[in-house]
Amino acid sequence: MFSIGDFAQLGLVSVRMLRHYDALGLLQPAHVDPASGYRFYQASQLSRLNRIIALKDLGFTLHQVRSILDERVSTAELQGMVRLRRAELEERITADTARLLRVEARLRTIEREGRMHTEEVILKRIPPTRVAELTAVAGSYESEDIGPVIQPLYGELFQRLDRAGVTPSGYGIACYQPEADGRVVVHAGVEVTAEASEAHDFAIVDLPAVETAATIIHRGSMDQVGTTFQTLAHWVEEHGYRSVGLAREVSIECPDDQDQWVTELQMTVSTV
Repeated sequence: MFSIGDFAQLGLVSVRMLRHYDALGLLQPAHVDPASGYRFYQASQLSRLNRIIALKDLGFTLHQVRSILDERVSTAELQGMVRLRRAELEERITADTARLLRVEARLRTIEREGRMHTEEVILKRIPPTRVAELTAVAGSYESEDIGPVIQPLYGELFQRLDRAGVTPSGYGIACYQPEADGRVVVHAGVEVTAEASEAHDFAIVDLPAVETAATIIHRGSMDQVGTTFQTLAHWVEEHGYRSVGLAREVSIECPDDQDQWVTELQMTVSTV
């Protein structure tokens, strides 16, 4: 048998933690010297200790850990529980990472208030454009709702164009149409010259000309587009215009590195 100190070293835990587990009845010593009160453990108890630590690190409370172990869960069942809990933790980490990125983007927007470069805005006419497009519905305008919808939508669109033998002739053009219930219809399109056909499993849409559009170039990931859109909004208001119709996002450059993306934001405007 091993002293509590030696067993703690073998199990990579603290002596204090082993005493705590003993007090809870979670992992009791194999033997306690009646004279000295010293605790001794057997090597076979490392198996239970390993399970306690694994389950605790996966977020189970010690009460839950005891219930799981007392039910004599098999190794296969335990592995299944660990895999499931690991997937939940990975999903939480992904969500927290995305939330942190959104907070950082919002902070950058706040930092730029008062020193936004509205001179970057250009007023111009947008000619009529034909696009092939697919649509889907997102829960809101928030990036965590838009991103998971528009990214696979474009992937699916290009696959369908390839099957139909239709080659894009220009840029990708996206716009977002609000619904009464707060959801947003996402339009993912790309410029084409093809005619509409019932054989196509995508829509051919002729976007009308925009006589007056306030435009600005956004550089970087679309997760950070809020700052650029707000710069555009300030320019529109300061120059006596108002927004009418749907804004468009025109993808000019889309390399694998999203930080290198170049997107023109187009807002249809008219005089107030």
